[in-house]
Amino acid sequence: MTVDHGFHATMTAHPGKGDEVVALLLDAPALTHPDCVVFLVGRSAGDPDVVHLTEGWTNRAAHAAFFATAPARDLVTRLAPLLAAEATYTDEVPVGGRAVL
Repeated sequence: MTVDHGFHATMTAHPGKGDEVVALLLDAPALTHPDCVVFLVGRSAGDPDVVHLTEGWTNRAAHAAFFATAPARDLVTRLAPLLAAEATYTDEVPVGGRAVL
């Protein structure tokens, strides 16, 4: 599988809202999209309200097309009030590894 587009996002939830952010992300519609080949949710060991997300997509166009859908827009709308600030993004294209959870 080729991954040509991806990113790493860090989101800081309002105090005590980290669990809700994680729950929304773990139920995200991207998890069932065939062009989303990496969707890994994590959190800071020192601050449970800091949530990390790594995504890898087959290409930029697939990611853009997905984010134009109603389910993706709904996820963003539901996440927004839980976040204390805008998410920060880093360009990242996953190249391999392992996650057994």
